[in-house]
This record gives sequence, structure tokens and C-alpha cells, in this order.
Amino acid sequence: MFALGQVVFSKYGRDKGKAFIVTAEEGEFIYLVDGRLRTLAKPKKKKAKHVQITYHIDNEIGEKLGLKKYLNDADFRKALRVYDKDYRSLSDNLTDLSGETAEKKGEC
Repeated sequence: MFALGQVVFSKYGRDKGKAFIVTAEEGEFIYLVDGRLRTLAKPKKKKAKHVQITYHIDNEIGEKLGLKKYLNDADFRKALRVYDKDYRSLSDNLTDLSGETAEKKGEC
């Protein structure tokens, strides 16, 4: 169901909306790394139904994971940098029902 190196977003929990890369799959659980809080040494174990699948697979990371080659946390941070930036810019521009952005209301 999941490919090594596939980018997913957390749908539930305190890490909701955060991008991760799949490093392993075990039954109904997957192991996720972001290179910051969740490192290769301590990946996040999460149920597969609690993540949003994307169709982006980081081929370089996936290949290295499959071949058991050396990876470090900086590789994951670099691959996910695009997603973190996009998510932050989207959340800054969210509008509420009145049509005002959070910035206009002074909530940021």
C-alpha cells in the first residue's frame, strides 16, 4: 500500500498536517520520519488510516531505504522542506467564514 520514500501527511494527533516520509510498513502500521522530531533512530509509528497519502515518492530516499544504504536526518529534512513551506503559506492565508484572513484579524 505504501512505498518506501513516499510522502504522507498526518491527519490526526498533535502532528496533524505535518509531512513525513514512510520508512517502513508493518501490518496496519507505518513508520514515519521527518528528520527533526522524528528521526531515523526514533521513527513515528502510526496507523496507516491516520495519514493522507500523496503520490509523491522521493526516489533517492526510497532507493537508499530499499538497499539499506546510509541516510541521515538531513536527507529527510531536505526532501520535506518544500512541503513545510507550502503548508505554512497555506495556513497563513486561510480565511474564516467572514472572509477575513487570520492576518487581518491580528490572530497570527
